[in-house]
Amino acid sequence: MDTTIGDERRAAELRARALIDRQLEAAGWAVQDVANRNLYAVQGVVVREAVMAKGHGRADYLLYVDQRAVGVIEAKPVGTPLTGVEWQSAMYASGLAPEIRLKALTTDGRLPFVFEASGSETHLTNGYDPAPRARRIFSFPRPATLARTIRDAEADADAATWRAKVRRLPDLIEAGLRPAQIEAINGIERSLAEQRFSRSLVQMATGAGKTFAAVTQSYRLLRYGGFRRILFLVDRNNLGDQTLGEFQNYATPDDGRRFTDLYNVDKLTSAGMVDSSAVVISTIQRVYAALRGEQVPDVDDPGLDGYIPDAPVEVTYNAQMPPEAFDLVIVDEAHRSIYGV
Repeated sequence: MDTTIGDERRAAELRARALIDRQLEAAGWAVQDVANRNLYAVQGVVVREAVMAKGHGRADYLLYVDQRAVGVIEAKPVGTPLTGVEWQSAMYASGLAPEIRLKALTTDGRLPFVFEASGSETHLTNGYDPAPRARRIFSFPRPATLARTIRDAEADADAATWRAKVRRLPDLIEAGLRPAQIEAINGIERSLAEQRFSRSLVQMATGAGKTFAAVTQSYRLLRYGGFRRILFLVDRNNLGDQTLGEFQNYATPDDGRRFTDLYNVDKLTSAGMVDSSAVVISTIQRVYAALRGEQVPDVDDPGLDGYIPDAPVEVTYNAQMPPEAFDLVIVDEAHRSIYGV
């Protein structure tokens, strides 16, 4: 083997490990070496180079939540495509040494949370999903997020995640809905249940009731689908006020109570996001400022209304608003965004 290639690969692996360490720490994990591990240090502990069962080698990272092994990370050099390497991380997830298995949480004989990471890309297979498969994620979830999934699994093993719950949604109450709204809601829920796509696009004529359909969808997913918080993005401040009014005036179809009698709906302000909010309404500008750690203005800059960036803007991980803070993002009339529901 060319020693130069070997040196380059080792350097790429070291860069990946350094990036992965920083990403884990940003998400609230304590990254430790085997010799100095302390599973009681914090809720989430990651142990490097954990020795697995005979014939299974060493796991690059072994994840513990509340002193129980719950997942593994297979680290690859920066730039390595992660698709197709899941077999390696799966081998570690099922090849637990006896002393680890005693304090491990498993499902179908393996650890439930299996990651592949290169520092520039991260994949997760959630063993609690009804059809587990590797999915690309923005960053590692926080320990509390995995702990919540575990609690949900212990409460109902057949519906531990929203991907399982959306397969059990009750029939849509169609009274008061227009045909286009019924078609849109059924289409979104079918897409969520089938999990073939990560996004849905609803296109309706102006005045056809897109926002009302989105509020109806939000109610169903919060009440029956296991969703905890939804981010509702609008393009301008006045649209945020209109959307808040839609939520406040919405009468739920099953018992007639107002949406806001059941769930807190708030706008993202300079004070940040309220923990009890089930729906957070915000302009793109405010979310972008919050993700960058900047002061969120009470009023958006009107000069941005016609601004179109030359390239997609980039943000870094923000522990105050991690990706799992929202189960769903609805983009309503946000013409500068490429994502929409």
